[in-house]
Amino acid sequence: MALWTEVTRSIAPLRPRPPAETKPVEENPAARQPAKPAARPNPPPPRAKPPRPPKPPALAPLDRRTLSRVNRGAWAIDARIDLHGMTQAAAHSRLIDFLFGTQASGAKLVLVITGKGRNGGEGEGTRGVLRRLVPIWLASAELRAVVVGFDEAGRAHGGAGAFYVRLRRAHHPVR
Repeated sequence: MALWTEVTRSIAPLRPRPPAETKPVEENPAARQPAKPAARPNPPPPRAKPPRPPKPPALAPLDRRTLSRVNRGAWAIDARIDLHGMTQAAAHSRLIDFLFGTQASGAKLVLVITGKGRNGGEGEGTRGVLRRLVPIWLASAELRAVVVGFDEAGRAHGGAGAFYVRLRRAHHPVR
């Protein structure tokens, strides 16, 4: 211990020590009152977040029973549209107009004919452009207010070159 004390006396500090503070001696410690916390200004009210737009309803693919009824002819197809030979832009525009129009007229099930593409749709690289894009368009948020679900059509209605599309009920405003 004596050695350590001798070593610490011979070492100069890297930083000078701050001067020691002297505390005033209080005469009566009981008279001292606890310091009141400084009053903080009221924080601004939290910003009201704008409401999020409602999520579009989820798609529900056509169940096996519905598909069976449509294929047997027990459930009628209310309308059909043929998109053969159209450009992507024209087909997309016509499909949107068709779906909103048929929904407004009360249709429940429509047939969208796209065609199979080259080689009858055999192989991934040969599928038609519209055959590939129509399911993407039908699943888009833009059409969720109209489309409940869709599935590939049965042979009698075009098979792989067409889709059954089930529509939501149109909401009519109350007058």
